[in-house]
Amino acid sequence: MTNLDLYAKAEHLLGIEEATEMMYDLYRSELDEKGVKTLLDVGCGRGGFMERMTSDGVTCKGIDLSSVMVDECKAKGLDAECIDVADVDGKYDAIVSIFDVLNFMDKDSLTKFLDSVADSLNDDGVFIADINTLYGFSDVAEGTMSKELEDEFLIVDAEFANDELNTQFTLFVKEGDMYKKYQDIIIQHFHKIKFFQKLDKLELVDKQTFSLYDTGDKTLLIFKKKTNYES
Repeated sequence: MTNLDLYAKAEHLLGIEEATEMMYDLYRSELDEKGVKTLLDVGCGRGGFMERMTSDGVTCKGIDLSSVMVDECKAKGLDAECIDVADVDGKYDAIVSIFDVLNFMDKDSLTKFLDSVADSLNDDGVFIADINTLYGFSDVAEGTMSKELEDEFLIVDAEFANDELNTQFTLFVKEGDMYKKYQDIIIQHFHKIKFFQKLDKLELVDKQTFSLYDTGDKTLLIFKKKTNYES
């Protein structure tokens, strides 16, 4: 099991359902006025946002590196693949990466990721993503939490240092009379806004700091493909 699959297995214990709905509302409101007909959801998870946009008449495709998430999307009848964004075919009016997707990459990986996003955008396309602020990492995400259900027990221990959040997930799942232990570390990276202002293929046209769990813990980034760039 990869660390992303472990996250998928433990996600329902994290209590993020309300925050996820807030994120979906925010992204949907940004896309409402842009006349989007095709959308690619990178890091689509279980497909909740695709379901919303499909109901609005938008043709959606999702990709995720967690096979667990992709399988759940397919079970809902959604178009989803377990592939990297660099392997996506076609071009889209809008691409989104919702809920910290960019923070899971270091700067080199993120640069390649954003270049691939630009390659998959139509000329007037828009890319929308969110990142954690420094406060969001150091004062909100850092710490320890636990959650117990009848047959499951989760411990999350997060430490922020040197612009990295190291989060250890330890999940116990009851199987028969025994508990099976799953454990892994997920690393997230803090990225400064100036990094996104110096991209080769994407132009940062708007940024909005907002509050998800606490005051000013998130920033919404809105990009357009640079007009002098041809994929």
